[in-house]
Amino acid sequence: MSAGLHVIFGTGAIGLATYDALRRRGRTVRLVNRSGQAPVSTDVEVLADDARDASFAVSAARGAAVVYQALNPPYPQWSQQFPPLQAGVLTAAEKAGARLVGLENVYMYGRPAGRPLTEDRGNNVHTRKGRLRAGMAEELLAAHRAGRVEVTIGRASDYFGPRGGAQSNLGDRVFPSALDGRTATVLGNPDQPHTYTYLPDIGEGLAVLGDHPDAPGQIWHLPNDPHTRTTRQLVEIIYGQAGRPRPKLRAVPPLLLRALGLMNPTVRELLETQYQFEEPFIVDSSKITDRLGITATPIEQAITETLRTYRQVQDPSEP
Repeated sequence: MSAGLHVIFGTGAIGLATYDALRRRGRTVRLVNRSGQAPVSTDVEVLADDARDASFAVSAARGAAVVYQALNPPYPQWSQQFPPLQAGVLTAAEKAGARLVGLENVYMYGRPAGRPLTEDRGNNVHTRKGRLRAGMAEELLAAHRAGRVEVTIGRASDYFGPRGGAQSNLGDRVFPSALDGRTATVLGNPDQPHTYTYLPDIGEGLAVLGDHPDAPGQIWHLPNDPHTRTTRQLVEIIYGQAGRPRPKLRAVPPLLLRALGLMNPTVRELLETQYQFEEPFIVDSSKITDRLGITATPIEQAITETLRTYRQVQDPSEP
């Protein structure tokens, strides 16, 4: 299987991290997005396609051995766009006879209730987006059980890393501020332990799920540092590595977040996910380490690499 064509739907931060991991393995990769353009090597095929149109998606995945679903529509448009996007990719993988690797988050578990999140935990959703993601996960697993397509699912927590951008609590809200010595602004209670997944580890994990014979039919938490820190502790490491020994951190008060949500649809959608920062939110990834041998990048190294990429954005002459 690994010698065949790997088709990635989506060229956001996670799609490109998966591309990087597959190219390191010498795989042949095709990318699919709306524009037909992506910051990749000129020898890589990039197709313009809307996966909601199943006929286009089937054409884009023709010849694939593995298909990766890394599409992520705008946050306020999840309900309208996400199910048809996944349905198109699922049909494409089925028609190609390819393994489907689905990327998911952990919204379907609901509140941790004092326990780390593990793959055998049942869904206990209490949010709209959680119910949506639970239904989409069941759609994939039902297709696998029915023998329609070989499916494996990788789930990541809040992410950070190269190309992390504004969607990450540790992305554009923190790293540029650390480099400039400004105050960083984060969402939620920064003093609760919270799992953050490093983007290159997400890419590595998905690439392994695309190849490993034991991956199909199961849910896998993508690699996380086993020593979960608080958001504040991670910010302190980031500022320290940036040469700012006294970090400046501000959390957005819940009332202000609600007020901002009245005007900003993206912020409004974030309100129902704030439960993740009200208590320890620990995503256990020991299963993928124990069974498939994938370990997370040490958090200090992950922060060093992320800072390097942000420095390069600010000053392209940086090595």
